[in-house]
Amino acid sequence: MLVLGFGLICILGQICLAGGTTSALKPGDFVAVCGDSITFQRLYSVFIEDYFIMCQPAKSLRVLQVGKGGEVAQGFLGWMKQKVLSFHPTAATTCFGMNDGGYVAFDPAHAALYRTSQKEIVQTFKKSGVRLIVLGSPGCVDSFTYRNSPEQAVIYNKTLGQFKEIDRQIAKEEGIAFANVHDLMMEVMAKAKAKYGKTYPLAADGVHPGPNGHLVMAYAFLKALGCDGDIGTITLDLASGKANTTAGHKIISTDNVSVTVESSRYPFCFFGDPKSPDATRGVIEFFPFNREMNRFLLVVKGADPHAKYKMTWGKFSKDFSGVELSNGINLADEFLDNPFCESFRKVEQAIQDKQKREAKLMKVLLNAIPAFREYLLPEDTTILDQLLAKLIKRDTIMADTVSKSVVPLRHTICLERTDKK
Repeated sequence: MLVLGFGLICILGQICLAGGTTSALKPGDFVAVCGDSITFQRLYSVFIEDYFIMCQPAKSLRVLQVGKGGEVAQGFLGWMKQKVLSFHPTAATTCFGMNDGGYVAFDPAHAALYRTSQKEIVQTFKKSGVRLIVLGSPGCVDSFTYRNSPEQAVIYNKTLGQFKEIDRQIAKEEGIAFANVHDLMMEVMAKAKAKYGKTYPLAADGVHPGPNGHLVMAYAFLKALGCDGDIGTITLDLASGKANTTAGHKIISTDNVSVTVESSRYPFCFFGDPKSPDATRGVIEFFPFNREMNRFLLVVKGADPHAKYKMTWGKFSKDFSGVELSNGINLADEFLDNPFCESFRKVEQAIQDKQKREAKLMKVLLNAIPAFREYLLPEDTTILDQLLAKLIKRDTIMADTVSKSVVPLRHTICLERTDKK
């Protein structure tokens, strides 16, 4: 069981509460994930869309990935109306600050411009009817790989920490949600390096996180978006042989030792060598993703508290005590290899393909529209309005196609008592 330090507990509280808001996702919400080149990597944005589409914290959620390499908050202001608000999102997350700090020691002039720009971004979203806004802080640079200088990393992480405080204050002033990405990544980075060595990178190039760091970012934003982490609960009564479950799951058959379930909600799945920064498996032990965001529980009634049981879920088995079964097993945490992994990867690939197309939409297609408006006669610009409408429609179709790729999955859980009666 993961034991959280006091620092991490405080950080988790700041993720949702610093903005003074209890807003959460609603069915049909359309979330624009906005940021710089770290967003444009299409990793934490893919993890967020994975969660929305497969774990289903609310029905019919959509994601639009809006990242731009080298971007700063002031630059985003110049094109957010054209590239983001024309899609009419109902929610938005932002993650700027990495470039805004100038990669130097804290500069009051940089900070003042960042504060002004961030506040204007929030107010522009509000005026455009965006209901749920999450102001994310910048993350951190890697303490070993950044400029191959741990000393320079300390200096710039201090700058990013001060920019984080600017974001926290704006969120409080504007009454919106705040995601403390910086402090969470700093603490996870320290814990990961303590286990795997100082050369284990959260960002191989010093700035851009690998999948390990992006999973931490996704967690921070999912928390701030109000996701409660409840994937589902299956309850099996050994005495009666009956079972029941929660929304998103359906009991197909059951007896005194097994239950077969059909699930339309998937647990979040993790892959790769735990020691690799390109994996999501190793980093999860350093922050409570599974406990807070990924609870897929099996509760067994009537288990002998003094007995030992072998649980087999699909092709995978693990031993538990009767007490553990009675208290409830988080299947997503205990079985990293599980019956959902293959289907999860297929859907994630579809999401990656969609976001790759959206990157081209933002970087190439929508970039050309202002130039065409300048060139065309006023009476001809209606053509561009029609083109924009078709591009938006195309994005909606891609999102619908991805959602339909999540098909109900049948899986069976079996219990076998292994101690002598």
